[in-house]
Amino acid sequence: MDVTADSNDVLVQPTRARLFASLNDLKRPAETDELASLLDMHPNGIRNHLERMLEAGLVTREPRRHGRGRPRDVWAIDPEAAPGGDPPTAYSELSGWLVEAVERGIANPEEIEKLGRSIGVGLADRQGDGLAPEIRFRNALTAMGFQPSRSHNPDKTVTYCLNNCPYRDTARTGQPLICGLHRGITAGLIESIEPESEMIGFLIREPDRAGCEIRIRGPLAEPVE
Repeated sequence: MDVTADSNDVLVQPTRARLFASLNDLKRPAETDELASLLDMHPNGIRNHLERMLEAGLVTREPRRHGRGRPRDVWAIDPEAAPGGDPPTAYSELSGWLVEAVERGIANPEEIEKLGRSIGVGLADRQGDGLAPEIRFRNALTAMGFQPSRSHNPDKTVTYCLNNCPYRDTARTGQPLICGLHRGITAGLIESIEPESEMIGFLIREPDRAGCEIRIRGPLAEPVE
């Protein structure tokens, strides 16, 4: 997602802005030590900034186990994060994918969905191991700026509601192409993160109102402990 901040935002502080940008660029969760290494700072100082960002609703913290040792904190962008106070956008990321589509001569929704699938597989590969598949899937959607929420259905499927469209300005005039790309990305994520799960629904809403829905059955639909 694109990162912005206003004068009252915790991201006005340079280190926190760099931390958020680093998580955004990684497109996956990261441990405290890794983020400290990226910013060339002591882990204790980085942890203090991350705690402040956690309080502000910009990041989440999950434990990751390494053998028998004590679990380590793993940080990711919060699904409801709104840097700068506004719903996130992701036009720089989208433009790169669309340039790739143009260079490859792709101009219809079917072909761009195939491109999206390969992009999704690549994004999933960046999520790493040690976290539950559902968390990895949610983190990938969050990193793209979709602000996902999850609900279980009576038929043992799960629905992810995408409460923000980070591509809304572009989607207003090119919705079939943009939504085809996103559908492919979603399929690629599921295929790579939890191949025994299946996307059985992809409901498209008006981009300014958001609320698109992804319906999944299989292991990704199981309750998270």
